Amino acid sequence: MIVVLLTTLLGIVVTWMVATIIRNRATVSKLQKQLTNFKVVPSVPLLGSAYHFKDPTPEGIFNTFTGFHQKYGPNLITQSFFNYPSFQVCDPKVIAQVMQARTVEKTIIYDFMKPWLGTGLVVSTGAKWYQRRKLITPTFHFKMLQDFLVIMNLQTDVLIEKLKRNANSKDFDIYEHVTYCALDIISESAMGVKLNTQQQPNSEYVMAVKELSDIILKRLFSFLREYPWAFQFTKAHRRQKELLKIVHDFAYNVISERKKQLQDEREQQLTQQQLEEEDVYGKRRMNMLDLLLNVTIDDKPLSDTDIREEVDTFMFAGHDTTTSCISFAAYYLSQDAVIQQRVYDEIQAVVGPDAKTQMLTSATLQELKYLEMVISETLRMNPSVPIIGRRSAGDMVIDGVTIPKGMDFGILLYALHNDPVENPDPTRFDPERFSDEVYKHRQPYSYIPFSVGARNCIGQRYAMLEVKTMLVKLVANYRLLPCDESNKLRIKTDMTLKPVNGAFVKIVPR
Repeated sequence: MIVVLLTTLLGIVVTWMVATIIRNRATVSKLQKQLTNFKVVPSVPLLGSAYHFKDPTPEGIFNTFTGFHQKYGPNLITQSFFNYPSFQVCDPKVIAQVMQARTVEKTIIYDFMKPWLGTGLVVSTGAKWYQRRKLITPTFHFKMLQDFLVIMNLQTDVLIEKLKRNANSKDFDIYEHVTYCALDIISESAMGVKLNTQQQPNSEYVMAVKELSDIILKRLFSFLREYPWAFQFTKAHRRQKELLKIVHDFAYNVISERKKQLQDEREQQLTQQQLEEEDVYGKRRMNMLDLLLNVTIDDKPLSDTDIREEVDTFMFAGHDTTTSCISFAAYYLSQDAVIQQRVYDEIQAVVGPDAKTQMLTSATLQELKYLEMVISETLRMNPSVPIIGRRSAGDMVIDGVTIPKGMDFGILLYALHNDPVENPDPTRFDPERFSDEVYKHRQPYSYIPFSVGARNCIGQRYAMLEVKTMLVKLVANYRLLPCDESNKLRIKTDMTLKPVNGAFVKIVPR
């Protein structure tokens, strides 16, 4: 009886698998005929295009992903397990059509983020996204950013002092040092809480973020990708639970600390003038966490879980993405003495001879046009977020063809920015690509490091101020020298683009 039952069950499973594969391959064939500008990445039954991914490391997965475009073209139809079709694009014209669709949904990668980030601003859609975006937007108003810039200056001064121990020495990984500086900046500016991780590194939180990102990436290439319910039976799920406790406890501690500070202020019944006098920077500041703690929606305050979602989102996005950009920029500057000298000369001309210690202002930073070109070229070569995902919601039209509801689009910003047609000799670091004369000839949607449209990065102005501040003080204080050949930059991706083993430089005091 048991044998018969098992045989029947096996037959049902095999029949379902065969029917699913046939149906999906028929969909691929239909799409291929309709979308003549798209190429189908070679696939096999069951495994789809996954058999190409022979190196399961984050670096190997990234190289295979980007290699598809180099080998097959800008617009691709790929297939996951059971031959589920999806699109992978880096053609500006197609990207424009995807991003301009009236209604889109988030792809499966965002579903995998939910245990960590909940349905915070990055993951949420519809009314909740609109509500949270509207609520948080005032945090990044120009006047608020001016206040945050004070924190960026002071925390960067701590970084510059810490780097002295690496001066006149061998190669060192600047990525790790920048990580803690960026973490202190986002926690103090957006959350109002001083973590002091530069002085007392919280490696547990940083490592947990890295490992969670790695798990999310590997799930995308898992045999069980299309069946999230099966993930709970894996070893990775058990490890994810341990890591989630670390990052969530970290966020709840930040919330608890800020609540305590606000309560102490209320109990002391300080006047606004006294509060300003009490503030270490001479001015009372409202931050994102304060807004979340004080807001009501439908006459109800946000729950701690609601607030934690946004704290997790901004703690992650606010330190991980800027760390990548700053570290990559420092590496590229160390590799080209001519470009670095031009940045230094501009700093001396605009900021002045006391640039090493001067409090940088927004007006001053805006004058550093060549430095901005350097940052733009860094984000071209290595966009901090190398891929964004969208899912058709039923009314998306690409090249005159209506895309079936539920089809995933992976927009590969890294491949877009490194396309040799738009960027000749793309591996050459050349800030002149972003001079006014050259940049005006770029076609729309060919350079979108902060995404584009209504869901573009809410913190891009904040990020640019932070990146500029750190790079100005770094270049003003130290001459960056190239690392040894054995430490040359290699990149990988999980949720953001990162160096594989670090971003190595040598530094000499100026």
